Amino acid sequence: MFACDSNTTNRNPYLTEYNFSYTINTNLPLYSSLTNEGSAIYLDNSQAGINGIFVIKTSTSFTGYRAYEASCPNHEISSCSTMTLDSSGNSVTCSCEDYNYTLFTGQLLSDVDDSVDGYYNMLEYTVTASSNIISISN
Repeated sequence: MFACDSNTTNRNPYLTEYNFSYTINTNLPLYSSLTNEGSAIYLDNSQAGINGIFVIKTSTSFTGYRAYEASCPNHEISSCSTMTLDSSGNSVTCSCEDYNYTLFTGQLLSDVDDSVDGYYNMLEYTVTASSNIISISN
């Protein structure tokens, strides 16, 4: 007989998940780049995430958006843990260890030390989109 194990979630010990809700109107000039596929922005906002969030338009459909925590998921919050957008505009880097992540999937792209267990991908937030309004929440 099989049973569901309620303790199978692999929670990231470095990032506390705060509840928030943030709305973006892509008709506003500040957010208009999010109408182009592959374009990403960083929102340095105390009302969204821990150290802000990254939002990327991943497809041409209205619902093709993803949002991630701007803090590096592989160490404690520190002065260097807020990641920055790379020149490509669709990946981010943590200056602490130079870990690089893709904004299309949130996956860690950098080669890492195989002897260390427990690398985490970016913390993804829930995104809903309708017309020119993008709602991000946790």
